[in-house]
Amino acid sequence: MHLEEYVAHDATSLGALVNAGEVTPSELARLAREACERVNPTINAVIELYDDAESVAGADGGVFHGVPFLRKDIGASEGGRLQERGSRLFVGHRPAKDSYYFQKARAGGLRTVGRTTTPELGVASVTESALTGVTRNPWNLNASPGGSSGGAAAAVAAGIVPIAHASDGGGSTRIPATFTNLIGLLPSRGRISGGPSLQDATFGLSRNFALCRSVRDMAAALDVFSGSFPGDPFVIAEPERSYVEELKRATLKLKIGVALTKWGDLDTDPEVLRAVSRLAEILESMGHSIKEVEPPYSAADTVELALYLKFLGRPGLEVAAAALGREIGPATLDPLNLKAYEASKDRPLSDAWKMLELMGKLRVGIEEAISPFDLLLTPVMPMVSLPHGVHAPTNESHSLRSFVEEDTAACMYLFAFNLTGRPAVSLPLFQSGNGMPIGIQLAGKFGDEATLVRISRDLEEAFPWASRRPPVSACHSMPTGTRERNGAIGGGEPVA
Repeated sequence: MHLEEYVAHDATSLGALVNAGEVTPSELARLAREACERVNPTINAVIELYDDAESVAGADGGVFHGVPFLRKDIGASEGGRLQERGSRLFVGHRPAKDSYYFQKARAGGLRTVGRTTTPELGVASVTESALTGVTRNPWNLNASPGGSSGGAAAAVAAGIVPIAHASDGGGSTRIPATFTNLIGLLPSRGRISGGPSLQDATFGLSRNFALCRSVRDMAAALDVFSGSFPGDPFVIAEPERSYVEELKRATLKLKIGVALTKWGDLDTDPEVLRAVSRLAEILESMGHSIKEVEPPYSAADTVELALYLKFLGRPGLEVAAAALGREIGPATLDPLNLKAYEASKDRPLSDAWKMLELMGKLRVGIEEAISPFDLLLTPVMPMVSLPHGVHAPTNESHSLRSFVEEDTAACMYLFAFNLTGRPAVSLPLFQSGNGMPIGIQLAGKFGDEATLVRISRDLEEAFPWASRRPPVSACHSMPTGTRERNGAIGGGEPVA
């Protein structure tokens, strides 16, 4: 298999080729290495490709048999492998145990061949840190691929692997998906176990899944990673059937609420709003009913909650620093995280109670506003892309509050679904007038990933996006700054 052919396949088709004996897992790992060597010096998405990548273990058989996979360098862990969390504080850290997530990855046939960049401690909407530098978007090297799963997104978009580990505590899977023309799903709280060490990651706000290019890969990955383990704190009903089987089922007529006004303190880019309006028209033409939904929460409340959450990490950082024999300071933490750490020292214990009270208030208000709908249709981000540096935790000019206010405004359509536990997906349906990807978010009812799988399939079939490739891709070489001016959804009318 040649590299160009490898990049053209999604994970499902590569697994099928391995199962048919047409290619071996070690050959696919070799191609992933070749792809990485071709594009990673330009985009800085992969911080380590394992020396033993061509021989890593994984189950024989399964839909993802032998498919190369990359781990985001925070959250779910592989026992004995480096996990440095984008931070100088954690350099050399190796967890002792596998997370259940990576046990399931191996059981599903995936071969984890390396790890990807993340902003320090996963706290930003861009992927930059003092430890690993700036990760760049294959669609435009002057733009960010988003964060905090930005390394994973850049690696998949550029063709290093067809699918990669991602996690989302406030948009960290969906933001990179919209900026890099990928599918990014936030599963329901409890759908995928965070155990054994992160069963209750930030009260269930943060959830592991993956970034990929096709809906069938998304469905198959849900089948691979779903399931609970002893000690998991959240209980969710098992799906009625596999998600791959859901791809064969018809979509019922749905009541869809659409967000055409801003949900926070930032005006939404006109190109993004036009994309949302266009998709609402398309869904209505498919027979679904559409009704505008008002902002379901106060922007000021989300800023206060985000500030409370910033202060939670202090004890864990102090324990980690002691275990690693390091001091917490400018040499070990990026400026924003150091400011949060220092500010947390003066916070009273009563703040924890206030935070939980505010979380409950917001959950009730959001659910009251959106419960009449089967799906919510919103922008993912209010802008087409983010520049490097501006939202980075390495930027010393930010006060803690100003950073939180700006980041919360940028993520105003995202956090509601982390908070309520609902599933939500970013789909790569549109592009801007200058060719940058614009993802659109669809959020479902709690536990109802099946409806998201079916509606995503409908849109992928009607307006295919698989043929789009960024200027920086392992399958071709284009001069920096050059790109095709693709039209929106499947090369149709442009969004401009």
